[in-house]
Amino acid sequence: MDTYFFIALLRLVDVLVALYIWTLLAYIISTWLIIFRIINPYQPVVRAILGSLSAVHDPILQPFRRLQYRLIPNMGGLDLSPIVTLLLAQYFIGPLLKDIIILIARALSG
Repeated sequence: MDTYFFIALLRLVDVLVALYIWTLLAYIISTWLIIFRIINPYQPVVRAILGSLSAVHDPILQPFRRLQYRLIPNMGGLDLSPIVTLLLAQYFIGPLLKDIIILIARALSG
């Protein structure tokens, strides 16, 4: 396979991880804005944006939420799952995918 293909694949993985992190930050900030009553969640545009962000991030956040509620006692509604997910995406998943792509590129190039 061509080296440029793997470079493009590395860049794609980097962009996708960065996009996920930015949308996760938007999800976190939007939930804070709703909690502090700065934005109205009953507005159609806000509801559409929050629904799409929730559809993307809730399936990944749910296992961490369940684990948090089992391991840590009640923290007054503080949800640590976005922070854990953000740290995992930034420092574990992204570099791991890049290393896997580099390993495959080296194995295929001989």
